[in-house]
Amino acid sequence: MKSLYGREFSIMAGVILLSFALLAGAFVTLTYQYTIREKQDAMERTADTIADFTSAMQNANVSLLDSSYQAYLAAISNISDAYVMICDEEGQVLLSSKGALRDGAPPSVPTSVAREVSQNGGYNDITSLGGLFPEKRYTAGQMVTVSNLMGREIACGMVFVSASMSSVTALWQDLSAIFFMTAAAVLCVAFLTSSVTSRHQTKPLKEIADTARRFGHGEFDVRVTGYEHRKDEVGELAEAFNAMADSIAQSEAKRSEFIANVSHELKTPMTTIAGFADGILDGTIPPERERDYLKTISSETRRLSRLVRRMLDLSRLQSSENVTAQEPFDTAEVMLRVLVSLETKINARHLDVDAHLPDGPVMVWGDPDAITQVCYNLLDNAIKFSDEGTTMGIGITTKGGKAYVSVRNQGKTIPPEELSLLFDRFHKADHSRSADRDGVGLGLYIVKTILGNHKENITVTSSEGVTEFTFTLTLA
Repeated sequence: MKSLYGREFSIMAGVILLSFALLAGAFVTLTYQYTIREKQDAMERTADTIADFTSAMQNANVSLLDSSYQAYLAAISNISDAYVMICDEEGQVLLSSKGALRDGAPPSVPTSVAREVSQNGGYNDITSLGGLFPEKRYTAGQMVTVSNLMGREIACGMVFVSASMSSVTALWQDLSAIFFMTAAAVLCVAFLTSSVTSRHQTKPLKEIADTARRFGHGEFDVRVTGYEHRKDEVGELAEAFNAMADSIAQSEAKRSEFIANVSHELKTPMTTIAGFADGILDGTIPPERERDYLKTISSETRRLSRLVRRMLDLSRLQSSENVTAQEPFDTAEVMLRVLVSLETKINARHLDVDAHLPDGPVMVWGDPDAITQVCYNLLDNAIKFSDEGTTMGIGITTKGGKAYVSVRNQGKTIPPEELSLLFDRFHKADHSRSADRDGVGLGLYIVKTILGNHKENITVTSSEGVTEFTFTLTLA
């Protein structure tokens, strides 16, 4: 498997190489053509200059064998680094620079070249002039004219200027060498930078992967560190991973706590049931006390049944397949119906009920059965923790498209640090409750879960002995 570092480096290196290849191709082509064009223009200008000077000398009746004319040709030949030939109209060489010609070469240019100069007035090509030179050279030709008695220009000869190809390409080769040396240096720097950059980008990913593997092996305290101040995607990835790890660690802690709580809640009644049953069976408990202990066994059995039922309710509520049915219903009617069902418990504790409900129905959206369970759990909880002979209050108000349902009781004040924990599984604000009350610490957690499925909120306040729960429902 090719690593991300290898793929990223290969891509960057490939792009750089392709870019330089295209740039090199364009540079070579353009500079070569530019160099050839420059030499071509220089040869043509030299040929024109010599042709004009020769024409002037001919019009002045100065012989081509004149020493001053020959010195001029020699000077031009040296300055332009070119070979110069003066020919007649037929192409026969009359005068030339020294060297350049092949030994034994015919002292005339090819007839086709002479004809082209005569017809077009000029000539340029890369040629050996029919074997006149030992190698191909860049050659430019120009017609030499003189004025007759009638003032008309007539041809009297030709001028050919020839330069070696090596001199033509010398500058291009020097420029190419400089370019490729610079390109090689830039490529080395680019490859080094690409390698360092790719490694720098992939290093955090390797560290995160290693941390994820350790986390998967049970090291829930490991986190990705060193990237807290990065504002790029790596910083976001590290932050997201740490947030996920925190969430999973908390879930694992809650799972362990849940198992411990369930074990504790099951252990107490099961120990009681087993102990009393064994006592009855082995005769430790007197026959006249058996009925009392059987009542205790029955109570603990019902407590186990409630615990199992609540856990099944939680499993159903937290299932991914659980979808809350949405339909309009009267929440005031639900609250009153639950209140009537708890009348016996209310009377047993000699409680008064202060109800503040609207005169008409309060129609809301939701699952009426689930909201009935919410109301039941809250009212049952309020009854349990109300001081005997006090007043319990219920109320419904509407505001901003929401119905606010509240349940209030008078009893012990819940400490502020306990309020945020009331909706946790198996949490008991009154730690003596397990000794003399039949709660299992899941009622408020179920309330929170049901309202969460409805995308609704619940809040709790407790001050000066008055505790009030308020939850919201969306008006229909």
